[in-house]
Amino acid sequence: MATQCDVLVIGGGPGGATVGALLAERGYRVVIAEKGRHPRFHIGESLLPANLPLLERLGVGEAVRDIGMVKWGAEFVSPWHEKSRQEFQFADAWNKDMPYAYQVRRADFDTILFRNAAAKGATTREGCRVQDVAFPEEGAKAYVSARHEDGGVEDFEARFVIDASGRDTFLGNRFQMKRRNPRHNSAALFGHFRGATRNDGRAEGNISIFWFEHGWFWFIPLADGTTSVGAVVWPHYLKRRDKPVEAFFRETIALCPALAERLAGAELVSEVSATGNFSYGCERSYGANHLLLGDAFSFIDPVFSSGVMLAMHGGFLAADAVDTCLSRPEEAQSALRAYDRKVRQGLREFSWFIYRVNHPTMRDLFMGPRNIFRVQEALLSVLAGDVFGDTPIWRSLAAFKGLYYLHSLYHFRESMRAFRKRRERRRLSAQAALTTESE
Repeated sequence: MATQCDVLVIGGGPGGATVGALLAERGYRVVIAEKGRHPRFHIGESLLPANLPLLERLGVGEAVRDIGMVKWGAEFVSPWHEKSRQEFQFADAWNKDMPYAYQVRRADFDTILFRNAAAKGATTREGCRVQDVAFPEEGAKAYVSARHEDGGVEDFEARFVIDASGRDTFLGNRFQMKRRNPRHNSAALFGHFRGATRNDGRAEGNISIFWFEHGWFWFIPLADGTTSVGAVVWPHYLKRRDKPVEAFFRETIALCPALAERLAGAELVSEVSATGNFSYGCERSYGANHLLLGDAFSFIDPVFSSGVMLAMHGGFLAADAVDTCLSRPEEAQSALRAYDRKVRQGLREFSWFIYRVNHPTMRDLFMGPRNIFRVQEALLSVLAGDVFGDTPIWRSLAAFKGLYYLHSLYHFRESMRAFRKRRERRRLSAQAALTTESE
């Protein structure tokens, strides 16, 4: 017989564990089906200050503090500017109440959230991969089939299904509504090093972003002494790899002298991973009795470390929407539309900056910041993830965008060269993606 539940959550990452914990707290029968077993490796180790209130509300703030490396700010390093390094402090953002965040090993962080969901009453299944889902009638129960790692099959009947499957995008693929992001596409190479040169003092835990010819690198110090390093590049650059992935990664690092210097005495202590199709989105975020959460709905780029925060905040939004759907079905459509609107708001605010992060104008504004019209405070609020609250940053962000367009117009020739270069890279990347799919 099928296991009965109110809510079936596909995926036990930050988004799935968050919404599962919140709905279980409200008395719903929640099952979280996680295909892996915690702890399991995951990339995306840099949290934002806006994560911290969410962690406290979930009751895991102290546990995350115990595993985290304190991150007071971020630095940007550019090979094209006389002052090659620019540091930003979260304490200088508009809202002074969120001055820091953490860098975390995702294996430990995700385990904390997953176990917390179980402690709050959610039924958790590990080694349980959802294979099929059927919605026979609009608004009726969903029928879900999952296979356990021992080969056994378990069926579920759920009043509501939440897809928090991350890059697997289970429902996005099921409904054939996942699309490559036409405005931004990227690929990534990453590994972990021990013995990397870090910043001194309180800045030791800060994330560093290094621009280079083919994209940018992240440099994330972790509490256990290792440092996560990754390159986010155009897919056509990764596609031209003609050597083992580790050798190609080291060759890519050598193209960024400032980063290579920080890694000169470091030892690679993990395998190097490569992933493509980094930027994508699904055409819709919900249906009559299901919704898509976090990376299962959309992912753009990790440059501002927004992924975990958006997934967890989306978990809070999803919990409210699902609660309304199940307890007051006459308000379901309104609640789901509100969920969609708020989720897209966060993506929209980050994407404007992400689409332009490699543009010469954006690099100039980051490397020579000014607080005219409080634009620097507003920008830091975005970097802190403070895009959903009541912080009045919007006029200042509009002023920042105005400055961006004026600067681009003033440097018209350089902007046009950057535009043509980006257009060519997008063409080559789309071509590389199509070649990969055909293979």
